[in-house]
Amino acid sequence: MKRRAFCTLAAALATAAGGAAAEESLPDLIARAKPAVVLVGTYGALDSPKFSFRGTGFVVGDGLTVVTNAHVIAQPADDTAQRSLAIQVWSAGGGWTLRQVKQMSGDPFRDLAVLRVEGDRLPALTLATTPVREGAAIALMGFPLGGALGFSHVTHRGIVAARTAIASAASNFQALNARALRQLREGSFDILQLDATAYRGNSGGPVFDLASGEVVGVVSMSLAKDTKESALNSASGISYAIPAADVLRLLR
Repeated sequence: MKRRAFCTLAAALATAAGGAAAEESLPDLIARAKPAVVLVGTYGALDSPKFSFRGTGFVVGDGLTVVTNAHVIAQPADDTAQRSLAIQVWSAGGGWTLRQVKQMSGDPFRDLAVLRVEGDRLPALTLATTPVREGAAIALMGFPLGGALGFSHVTHRGIVAARTAIASAASNFQALNARALRQLREGSFDILQLDATAYRGNSGGPVFDLASGEVVGVVSMSLAKDTKESALNSASGISYAIPAADVLRLLR
């Protein structure tokens, strides 16, 4: 019995040691995630360039589903040109390939949108099914400043500073704009406050839990400032993300 117990304990320790050794490093996570993190924008046959970058997105599920922000794909009120939604997919060789997409579903209140990709399946990221803890080490990936620095995946590190709720009540009558009234009707919801700086172009990008490599949130500057992407002009070092649980709810 003692020998059997010792062998069982040794096997358990070996398994634990093997699991610790196999934990994914940040460089490995970046290399694995790049093919699944895409450029989101519009395609216009008469535009120059034909692809217009709007924000970041990432592939999940069956390899044909892309998650991004609702405000990334929102059409400006003064835009009457015939343009279609599109993404650019990164290949191991470093080139970008255009893929057509269609919107499947959306949740403007939580600033989420789900797109369907045409063509072959793409590498997909895993959405976390358990809430990330405050203080957890995270990394966010996207395309800060858009094409100003060239379209290269950029990764920033930080921590989850807090889980907090969007307030649903307005402080005075003047503050009861359309957004505040919608919140009053639908109630509040949790967001992740990140101790990591996101810039214009990061919107819609994944937030990774460095311990698991899973996606725990979606960067959304629209929750930080009314002008959505004004963090470039007044970066505070604090960004916001929609929890993965809201993405899973939308996908279902």
